Amino acid sequence: MALNYIWIFFILCAFVVALIKWIFLHDASSFQLIIESTFDMSKTAFDISIGLTGTLALWMGLMNVGEKGGAVNVMAKLVGPFFSRIFPDVPKNHPAISSMMMNFSANMLGLDNAATPLGLKAMKELQELNTEKDTASNPMIMFLVLNTSGLTLIPITVMMYRSQFGAENPTDVFIPILLATSISSVIGLLVVALYQKINLFDKVIVAYLGGLIILIAGTIYLFYNLDPAQTKTVSSVAGNFILLFIITSFVGLAAFKKINAYDAFIEGAKEGFKTAVTIIPYLVAILVAIGMFRASGAMDMVISAIKYGIHNFMGLDAAFVDALPVAFMKPLSGSGARGAMLEIIEAKGVDSFAGILSSMMQGATDTTFYIIAVYFGSVNIKKTRYAITCGLIADIAGIISAIALAYLFFQDKLG
Repeated sequence: MALNYIWIFFILCAFVVALIKWIFLHDASSFQLIIESTFDMSKTAFDISIGLTGTLALWMGLMNVGEKGGAVNVMAKLVGPFFSRIFPDVPKNHPAISSMMMNFSANMLGLDNAATPLGLKAMKELQELNTEKDTASNPMIMFLVLNTSGLTLIPITVMMYRSQFGAENPTDVFIPILLATSISSVIGLLVVALYQKINLFDKVIVAYLGGLIILIAGTIYLFYNLDPAQTKTVSSVAGNFILLFIITSFVGLAAFKKINAYDAFIEGAKEGFKTAVTIIPYLVAILVAIGMFRASGAMDMVISAIKYGIHNFMGLDAAFVDALPVAFMKPLSGSGARGAMLEIIEAKGVDSFAGILSSMMQGATDTTFYIIAVYFGSVNIKKTRYAITCGLIADIAGIISAIALAYLFFQDKLG
């Protein structure tokens, strides 16, 4: 129901804002912009779905090979003890465990093209365990919120954009982004655990989280001692090697066990194509509503009001407000947030406080409503329960952390 109310709010708010601008400012241009955005965003939604088709077919095909060859079971055993605690309703060694693990791994490496199809496969497997097919289950919500928190070890895309715009040090946002996205993920885990009454002080959970902290600390240490060119090379090689190793392992183990890997791949790839078609209506619905909200000027009005209030009534530094378009767009649209980031960088400068903070916000969290529309839409979930609430709390934690860390790391950029 929450998604229904949010969808209605975006559309009605867009109309009301356009109406106010017409009546009081004699500006009727918003009506045309809103209508144009409905066509543009519906086309964008379709293009995204079609663009996902090949990737979905590839990774669902490979996952089917991995399942039949036994590689997936091996991977599931590595994280089984931890996942059995935070996903208590998922049986041990269930295929969803390995799919979720690979999805998280791809996200942490910034491999979005691989992460989405793996996440959709995991959601489909979780749906098989779901007793109420139109309602999000506890494991689905935990999985989705951990996705929306956007834990990323190597934000290569953000660093690439900063490099293209001529940043003095494109990797200077690496550590702040890593810290912000880690805080977002931990908060997301804590909030969902409270809803689901999961004991986070369990020794297994503490041990795995401790290992993750060590991994993050090691990653920080490694990249802190590299120059920008080395950072880009190492992150690219590491990501590509891991993906190639996974593909080779899946196919190799299937061949060793004399499984027909080709037929298994085709079988899984067909499911990927069906999934891509299934998500089109959900994407059209959410992206069109978001586009109308933005085209009406409602988002610009909200940001201007916040900046005015912080500066004039609270007497606080409002430098961070210039980067808020990214914060507002990030939960709604990944491409919208990216566009907002690039607009800020171009207008304010790549090494300005706003330019740096917008880059950090882009890497701190993920696109909550997009993920909800795609992941839940792929299995026809209509009742999202508290998924949106927890996802947005994780987003807010990531954004606030990014702002605080920007003031901590880049005070010299103020003024």
